[in-house]
Amino acid sequence: MKRLKFLAILVLSLSLILSSVSSSFSAVIKGEQYNLSDYEKLSGKKIGRFSESPQLTELVRQGKLPSLEERTPKELVIIEPWEEIGQYGGTWRRAWLGLSDGAGPFKIAYEHLLRWNVDGSDVVPNIVKKYDVSKDGRNFTFYLREGMKWSDGTPFTTDDIKFWFDDITLNKELTPTFPSWLTTEGKPCTFKVKDKYTFTVSFSKPNAIFPMQLAYFGGFVAPAHYLKQFHPKYTDSKKLEEMAKDAGFQFWYQLFGFKNNWLQNPELPSLWAWKLTSAPTATLMVLERNPYYWKIDPAGNQLPYIDKITHELVQDPEMINMKAVQGDIDMQMRNIRLQNYTLLMENRDKGNYRVFKWTTASGADFMLEPNQNVKDPVLKKLFQDRKFRFALSLAINREEINQLVFLGLGKPRQASLISASPYYDPLWEKAYTEYNPKKANQLLDELGLTKRDKDGYRLRPDGKTLALTIEFAVNPTSSDASELVKKYWEAIGLKVDIKQHERSLMYTKTLAGDFEVTTWSMDRAFQPISDPLYLIPYRQEIGTWHPLYALWYMSGGKSGEEPPGVVRQLQKIWDVIKVTTDSEGRKRLFSQITKIHRENIWMIGTVGESPALVVVKDNFRNVPEKLVSDDILRSPGNAQPQIFFFKK
Repeated sequence: MKRLKFLAILVLSLSLILSSVSSSFSAVIKGEQYNLSDYEKLSGKKIGRFSESPQLTELVRQGKLPSLEERTPKELVIIEPWEEIGQYGGTWRRAWLGLSDGAGPFKIAYEHLLRWNVDGSDVVPNIVKKYDVSKDGRNFTFYLREGMKWSDGTPFTTDDIKFWFDDITLNKELTPTFPSWLTTEGKPCTFKVKDKYTFTVSFSKPNAIFPMQLAYFGGFVAPAHYLKQFHPKYTDSKKLEEMAKDAGFQFWYQLFGFKNNWLQNPELPSLWAWKLTSAPTATLMVLERNPYYWKIDPAGNQLPYIDKITHELVQDPEMINMKAVQGDIDMQMRNIRLQNYTLLMENRDKGNYRVFKWTTASGADFMLEPNQNVKDPVLKKLFQDRKFRFALSLAINREEINQLVFLGLGKPRQASLISASPYYDPLWEKAYTEYNPKKANQLLDELGLTKRDKDGYRLRPDGKTLALTIEFAVNPTSSDASELVKKYWEAIGLKVDIKQHERSLMYTKTLAGDFEVTTWSMDRAFQPISDPLYLIPYRQEIGTWHPLYALWYMSGGKSGEEPPGVVRQLQKIWDVIKVTTDSEGRKRLFSQITKIHRENIWMIGTVGESPALVVVKDNFRNVPEKLVSDDILRSPGNAQPQIFFFKK
């Protein structure tokens, strides 16, 4: 009897142990990636057999390609599928607006040293297999994957990292301004190679946010063996000058920039899942599978599943939406308009596609930004007066914009961090968002703008009609919403003109501070520390209110315009955040930033947190139905496009 009791207890104990082990195995997350060794420990599965696309197997058989084992590193990366193990083959059809729309294909194929995990809560190793941080938060040591190769079969080592840092980033002709995100208190980081697969990046002060920014900005990777032939340090200057002229360039660094452009130069070796195989034509841009790619699925199949990705060139976003409705796009989120939601839903059966609604990390899907560096001195004085900005905000009927432009799917709110953000400020979200044209008129009167011209528009202090021009990159949402804003602002006595520009032109105008009011969406509103572009004037980019303040910060005060006290305070707080290793300390500091913003309203939001529509063909699988979409996460890159496949 005692023996039976003992056996029963033993069996129960073993079952509990097995249950515990099984529980730990189930911790593998769908859509997440792991180092192969970590995955095997976590899942309890041993992956002993590796496979590849039949397309590549044939090339190996013909002696045109080394075996899979010779092409991939010792420490592979494994991605857990959202639905199931995929099937090889197929061409993924997409559409784009040309080179200025290059962020679309980039976010599908890109690879950085580190990347954000699936839910955006943490940064994980990617190109590197691991990294260490010193106790003082100043030194970051990275370990590459031994045996990883470029798409042309050349080994990827710290020689490539060193070339990027020493010969590109530190070269004044290639990089006139050292990246501010690689500095602490204005001092550039330093770089040191330990061996073929190990290097260290060091800062003069702690830089706890460096991994987050590295996951977003990337960098540190360049194919030295290929690019050295276009660099004066490694090639005779006269020969290089001739090469530049033959290619139609005036200077060597222009030629280098072209050769280092993944979107225009198919010769450029890559570490990505797909790479450019021919220069974009007037109709098509094509990416094809990289046979040396270093990620696999749980069955040991080399990724990606899909052979090829094509981007058909179209003239405007509406054409992309029509192609989606007609079933001519296999999977796309970029340029799919929320305004077409009803149309897309009605045509699902006809087009054989599904429509997913991903959660956007957009604090404002449409916001207006009066240029604080506008060239007109009268407008500059008005724009820099927060009462004027408050009036502009109070004059806007956000609920009407939500219903007419966003089909009621968004949330009327100020341009601010989203409610899911760890840095969310509910007071900022609601600041000056009520529709109150009476109060707006009162504020303008208090500013002395009481006189009117014969058409009823207010006069500026210099006697001219108070006219504003809203300028933006061609975008149907901005166009529709701007027309409504024009109505609201003219109702309080401001004459408004609207101008649309091609994106590259608007980018140039923004950097020069050559605009009055611009519009953009406030993405990056979930994990803002990675790139607080809209919150802090620390770097230049399209769609910002502070172009010359940012230039001043980037250049160490040598260029641009020195910010006034309260804006300068944002930059100073940012400098402290960068060297603060305590996460709670950073959070407290960031609350100061959100407080300053809610008290000043440089960005005037209308509607935010609306869904991102994703059109997915019925046979296009392993696409998650729910996901956070944000530029910081490089969406749809965080959905792991390498595991998308066509189900036969």
